[in-house]
Amino acid sequence: MNVLVTGITGFVGQNIVPILLSCGHKVLGVSRDIDKAKAFDWFEKIDFICCDIYKINDKNLELLASQDAIIHLSWSRLPNFKSLYHFEENLLSDYFFLKQLISKGMKQVIVTGTCVEYGMQSGALSEEMRTDPFLPYAVAKDALHRFLESLQTEYSFNFKWVRLFYMFGKGQDKNSLLSQLDMAIFNNHSSFNMSKGDQLRDYLPVDEVSRRIVKLLDSPDIDGTINICNGRPTSVLSIVKSHIKKRQSNLTINTGYFPYPDYEPLEFWGLSKYFDADGDLL
Repeated sequence: MNVLVTGITGFVGQNIVPILLSCGHKVLGVSRDIDKAKAFDWFEKIDFICCDIYKINDKNLELLASQDAIIHLSWSRLPNFKSLYHFEENLLSDYFFLKQLISKGMKQVIVTGTCVEYGMQSGALSEEMRTDPFLPYAVAKDALHRFLESLQTEYSFNFKWVRLFYMFGKGQDKNSLLSQLDMAIFNNHSSFNMSKGDQLRDYLPVDEVSRRIVKLLDSPDIDGTINICNGRPTSVLSIVKSHIKKRQSNLTINTGYFPYPDYEPLEFWGLSKYFDADGDLL
């Protein structure tokens, strides 16, 4: 299958490419930063267009729209969840970009959403539950989801809204919890400051997240919202302890140093009707 991947140099993008290639797919990647793309081992194995997808010319648009499917990962201004830019700029820009591809015949569309679309709801979060976003990022993502669902009344295309939970692994943001922990270990710090750590979250390695998205790509009969999640609540503190042990570090943990984030509940995790506990499609 010929697969268009936007945001190919991002956290998920850079990890999903090797999986797509190993499954026999041909990849067309898009990014504004060709130098960053060239740094990856897979660059010579894919086709690549250096451009801004929101200011795309007719020639590039025709090429992008000719692909069999799109995995749309691109989204600006992260991890600043509170920026008004998300619905003032990103929302309509992403919608009109995707609509152009769909109107030209794109038949399979996979777009990544976020668990923060659920807002402050606690506990187990299933695909059937209502969303209740309040962060600008979550509001914009939730609205894009609804816009694209409405677009299916005018155009025939397979649409998967892939709602992501917490991820970790190669290429994660330098300000993420485990990246900061790795830096503390690398710099031989004696202790690591964090919150109390009793928040319950849903964690998956980014390569497992990528693997599941590719499984969905190869399942054109599935259409709708899919949670990409572990399904088992894990405390933040246990994740930190496990990582320190894995790195064979003597770093001590200073819990309670930072307050809890004000934009998410203390306990939440995902449920999925599409994947079993091992990440295989049901």
